[in-house]
Amino acid sequence: MSRVALIAACAATAAALCGGALLFRDAADGADLRAPPATPIVYDRNGAYLAQIGHATHDAREGKRIDYGYWPLERIPERVARATLILEDRRFSLHPGVDPRAVLRALWNNLAHDRRAEGASTIAMQVARMQAPRPRTLLNKLREAATGLLLVARYGREATLAHYLRLAPYGLGSHGVAHAARFYFDRPVDDLSWAQTALLAAIPQSPGRMNLTRASGLKLAVARARYAIDQLEKDGALDATQGELARRELAAMRPFAAKRRPEALHLALRYERLAREGRVRAASRYDPRIHATIDLVVEGETMRLARRYLSIFRHAGARQVAVMVAERGSNAVIADVGSADYDDPRAGAFDFTRVMRSPGSTLKPFVYALGLERGALKPTDLLQDMPEGASGVANADGLYLGPMTPRQALANSRNVPATNLLRRVGLLANFDFLHELGLHNLDAPAESFGISMAIGALPTRLEDLMRAYAALADDGVMRDLSFAADERKAPPRRVMSIDTARLVTSFLSDPQARLPSFPRYGPLEYPFAVAVKTGTSQNYRDAWTLAFSNRYIVGVWIGRADASGMRGLAGANSAARLAHAVMAGLHGARPGEIAPETFPPPPGRVAVDLCRVDSGPDCPLSLREWVKPEEIAATPNASTLAHLDDAVSADAGALVIATPEHNMHVWRNPEQPAALNKLALKLANGAANSQIVWTVDGAPVAVAQADETVFWPMTPGAHRIQARLPLAPVASRPVRVTVE
Repeated sequence: MSRVALIAACAATAAALCGGALLFRDAADGADLRAPPATPIVYDRNGAYLAQIGHATHDAREGKRIDYGYWPLERIPERVARATLILEDRRFSLHPGVDPRAVLRALWNNLAHDRRAEGASTIAMQVARMQAPRPRTLLNKLREAATGLLLVARYGREATLAHYLRLAPYGLGSHGVAHAARFYFDRPVDDLSWAQTALLAAIPQSPGRMNLTRASGLKLAVARARYAIDQLEKDGALDATQGELARRELAAMRPFAAKRRPEALHLALRYERLAREGRVRAASRYDPRIHATIDLVVEGETMRLARRYLSIFRHAGARQVAVMVAERGSNAVIADVGSADYDDPRAGAFDFTRVMRSPGSTLKPFVYALGLERGALKPTDLLQDMPEGASGVANADGLYLGPMTPRQALANSRNVPATNLLRRVGLLANFDFLHELGLHNLDAPAESFGISMAIGALPTRLEDLMRAYAALADDGVMRDLSFAADERKAPPRRVMSIDTARLVTSFLSDPQARLPSFPRYGPLEYPFAVAVKTGTSQNYRDAWTLAFSNRYIVGVWIGRADASGMRGLAGANSAARLAHAVMAGLHGARPGEIAPETFPPPPGRVAVDLCRVDSGPDCPLSLREWVKPEEIAATPNASTLAHLDDAVSADAGALVIATPEHNMHVWRNPEQPAALNKLALKLANGAANSQIVWTVDGAPVAVAQADETVFWPMTPGAHRIQARLPLAPVASRPVRVTVE
């Protein structure tokens, strides 16, 4: 060999060795098992698909995209391993990561027969490519081969296969066989049949072409799956009976329904945010599902009602709506409507359950609660609703109703008594209490809001109001709203006493006390026990209603994104109507039905009748109030149950009629048979485990247990209803009812 040829040969050898070294150094840098985080699937409380929380990736060719899946495997199911290897890498257990026989076969087919379909990629080489996608060139193929060899050498075959089964694409954004099993078949990967396993194993070859939601794609995937079943049967992985069963199952498959999230995109974004903040967690590392508290049936019906009522109020300038529904006690959110439509150009993309707005009068119950907690207020006090001493504050209707009890002042939502009470208890005390309730998180001094914080000057959010009213409903215990079964939440804490919470609840649930500001049988009154508070911000910019029953809490906001005013839309004539429709639907209430239920009274208090200040000398108009026994003697306008009737003894507070109400007017349904027109008779408390006698106009009509509801067939006229103990001189206050 000449000197020149020898030098050239040495140079070529050195270049090859250098290139090989660089290639293997590059391969060594990429020979790690890497995968994006698992992306959870969110299901509603009934197992219906709600959304996925995708993972953003950046591709050199495609730019930013959202991928889904990448669920790890706790163990590799034998069926999945066999079906995958029969299609992707038959000699997986015999080669070190690169299959020389497959390489030679691919070269022969690709060069001698001008075929480009075979690439000889092993499982390990595919893992290398999926972790570092590059254009399909010979150099990159060599990189993948070198990386595949190092992966198997470093981690072993089983770990490499498991990683392939985590990364492999299964179409429609799904990656990883565990995710695909849940995504397509809604079952764990271990529970897949042979047919289902083979179908999934077929897809990674060409996920775009084998789209299972299209007939053409399904046909291609089924054909490849049948081939896998045939080969598995030949290899003895399944017998003839299993093979025939799998082929029949494949033949019966129809295009899959595409998994689509509900149109409530705000929900998907909420769960994405909660997951990002670490507040909701998947069931386990190997089962990244999130079990939401949302009920998509209730969500859909709530959305339908929200849109219907918003369309009614659009003529008055309303543009957006938000509604939340939670279960009382658990605070589990079952409906969360952030706007009328995410795609609405009128700021529909805003989630108005989370937007700070003026709350109007919805903070007033907590001003009264703090007054009761501090001992600055008793239920029998008289508050002045008069222009003198009003400090420039006016009522929404421009009127003044004079002296009122706290029950009347709050139920009528009077501004003057509320602001005077706030001033008496203290600006800072109220500001701090509202902060403790989670209604604001402001660093500004309390003086910057002044006494107007009781009537809307302190901005807050619907979801914060829901949590605060839930504390009121839950006997004063504050709990976070719950959005998922497995969720990180603050521990419950008491923010007010049971006594205070139940007193304020009784104020808000008393339809008689709302007179004269809110007429009877309007949207604030329900056929079952409901505590309700409305709010309207200045110039009608926001209309609110918060309501809770023994089962649910409902919050409604109606307004405009630009914070301009609506035309005469107050909480009571707009948001309250929507809240009423939602609550009635949740309870399944039908027109004309009255549920014999009440809220529990404050413990240790007894019922008294307070003559209204505007009542005549014979006290034809009275309000029932709950007072401490030692306060009765100091209450000049209180008529205790003890001397309403000659037969009533001093301990008559044991019997208090919850239903019907005193001075109630009832209209019979003329379309029903007379026997079905019945009035529910029920006690609010007392005389546990004893019998009582119900009397109407002095005549006994029923004997029942004290906690039992009795239904009396109504007759026209004015009637006097009473409950008595049969063997003791104890009776309730008589209740007057007029039936028409």
